[in-house]
Amino acid sequence: MKEFARFETLLKQTMGLNAKSVGPAMIERAVRERCAGRGILDIAAYWRQVQESPAELQELIELVIVPETWFFRNGEAFKALARLALSHTLRSAQQLRILSLPCSTGEEPYSIAMALLDAGVPPARFHIDAVDICTRSIATAQRAAYGVNSFRGKDLEFRDRHFVPVAERHALAETVRSKVRFRHGNLFDPALLSDESGYDFVFCRNVLIYFGDAEQARAVRVLDRLLNNTGVLFVGPSEGGVLVRENMVSANMPLAFAFRKAAPAPASQTNSALPASRSAGLRWDVQTTPISAWTPRPRAAQARPGRDQASAQAPLAPRQWDVAPTSVAVSRAGSDNDPIAVAARLADQGRLREAAEICKRQVQEHRPTAAAFYLLGLVSDAAGHHLEAREHYRKTLYLEPDHTEALVHLAALLEMHGDTAGARRMNERARRATIKRLD
Repeated sequence: MKEFARFETLLKQTMGLNAKSVGPAMIERAVRERCAGRGILDIAAYWRQVQESPAELQELIELVIVPETWFFRNGEAFKALARLALSHTLRSAQQLRILSLPCSTGEEPYSIAMALLDAGVPPARFHIDAVDICTRSIATAQRAAYGVNSFRGKDLEFRDRHFVPVAERHALAETVRSKVRFRHGNLFDPALLSDESGYDFVFCRNVLIYFGDAEQARAVRVLDRLLNNTGVLFVGPSEGGVLVRENMVSANMPLAFAFRKAAPAPASQTNSALPASRSAGLRWDVQTTPISAWTPRPRAAQARPGRDQASAQAPLAPRQWDVAPTSVAVSRAGSDNDPIAVAARLADQGRLREAAEICKRQVQEHRPTAAAFYLLGLVSDAAGHHLEAREHYRKTLYLEPDHTEALVHLAALLEMHGDTAGARRMNERARRATIKRLD
C-alpha cells in the first residue's frame, strides 16, 4: 500500500533495509503493531511520530529485525580466524582487535571468543567489540543465557566447556563474556566507531543481503574504514560477490568467505617476517608454520615445564574450532583455463554450486585430481552434506595420501560422527605429513 511506502523509504535511508528482502508485509505489520501499541488509529499520524521521535523510529526498527543466528554458524570463518590469530600471537605482542557487526543476540562474538580461547590464544591478546542496531538483541547478548535454538549441529562439545545449564537454558562462562564489549550502533551512521582505531578482523555476515546495491556499496565503504589495511573481513556465504564488486579481494581461505583490501602491500614486505595477520595477502603457509600453530590442544594437554613431553604431544582429534591449514593444493593463482583455480575462486565468492559443477565435470570428463576432490569435499562440507564430504576427502587421500588439509577435515568429520579412533588416526597422519613437509 502506498501509505506504507514512505516507511520503507525511511528504513532504507536509516538502516539500509531493502523492503523486498524481508517483504513489504513485514514492514506493514510492524507499523500497525506500533500504532496499536501507541493507541494511534491514523497511519499518517504515526508517520509524523516516527519523523519527530528518534526513540519511536528505534522501536520500529526493533520490530523489523528478526534475529537468526546460532553459535559457530558457518564454522570455517572461525577456524580461519583462530588460525590467523594463533599465528599472530606466536610472532607478535600486539593485541588483536576484532569487530562483530551486526552482532545480533551475541552468538557470533561469543563464538569468536570461544574459538580463540580454545585455540590457545591468551585472553589478554585479543579484544572483541560487538555492535548492533537492535537494543533488544544487545540486551539478550549481555544476559548470555541461551536456549536450544542457539545450539545447532551435532558438534556441541564447546557447550560443555563454556556453558553451565540453568533451568532450560545455558549460561555462558564469565571467561568468555568478559572478552566481548557490546555497543549500540548503526552501520549507516557516519560516526560509527569513530572513536576506535582500525580492526584486524571484522565479521559482517549475512546482513549485506538485506540491502540494495547502493546501500551495499555504502556499507562496504564503512567496513573498509573500520578495517586495518592488512585486516580481514568475513562475510556471509552469499555475499562474496558484493565484496568483489566493491573492489575487495579474496583472502584465499576456502569457504571462510574472507576478504581484504585490494591495495597490495609494498613488494619489500611480501616475504618479511611480519605476523601472518599483518603480511600481504594474509596467506597461511603450512610449509613454514609450526605444527603447534594449527593443531591446538586443550590447555591441560599442552606441554608444561617438567611435564612428560611425549605425552603432551599425543595427537588429539580436532574439534569444531580446530584450525586446519588453508589448502595449498587448491591454487587460485592459475589462469582462467585452469578449471580448479576457477572453481576455487567461485567457492571463495560463495558460488558453491558453480564451483562443485566445475569440479564434477573435471572428475568425470578429464583426469581426476586430488585438488578437484578436495574442493568438492569443502563444498559438500559447507553445505552440510557430511557423508559426501567424507567420500570426497577419502578420494583426495587415495590420490595424495599426505594431503594434510584433507586429513584434518576428514578427522573433524569422523569426530563429529563419533569415530574418535578414526579421527585420531587421521590427525596423526596429518601431523606426520606436516613434519615431512617441514623437513
